[in-house]
Amino acid sequence: MMQAQVADSVNKGREGQYLTFYLGGKAFGVDILKVQEIRGWEPVRELPDSPPDLKGVLDLRGTIVPIVDLRTRFGDHDPVYEPTTVVIIVSVDGGDSGQQLIGMVVDGVSDVLDTTRVEVKAPPSSAAGIGGQYLIGMVSLEKEMVVLVDVDSILAGQVPGGIF
Repeated sequence: MMQAQVADSVNKGREGQYLTFYLGGKAFGVDILKVQEIRGWEPVRELPDSPPDLKGVLDLRGTIVPIVDLRTRFGDHDPVYEPTTVVIIVSVDGGDSGQQLIGMVVDGVSDVLDTTRVEVKAPPSSAAGIGGQYLIGMVSLEKEMVVLVDVDSILAGQVPGGIF
């Protein structure tokens, strides 16, 4: 009984809708409330001496938005930019700066996953040392497992002030 109560409280905090996207053939999800828009890939203005995953910046209706390639961030050292490659513009917590926009380059987007109809499992405790701080949970579907990620954690340090 106690285990069921713990599972219920863990899952309740993760209910909601997630935009699913792909990186290297693997499915991930991000809270739909963080997503501002989805754009096709287009070259961006590169910045000198930036980390390999920071592709550059773009001007989004007067706002300068850093663009981070999640494929590179997650270990793909030679990502290919194809017609399905997109940039997901998300709003992240910039600390004292408030909400900031950041673009995430991904292989492609899929669906909106409604987690009120599926069970969200806590990430394994062994994942703590391998990027587990980025994980919100995991959802097992018929054909695949979707890893739900916390964009605020993944993109920490990429907001203006952290990149310039």
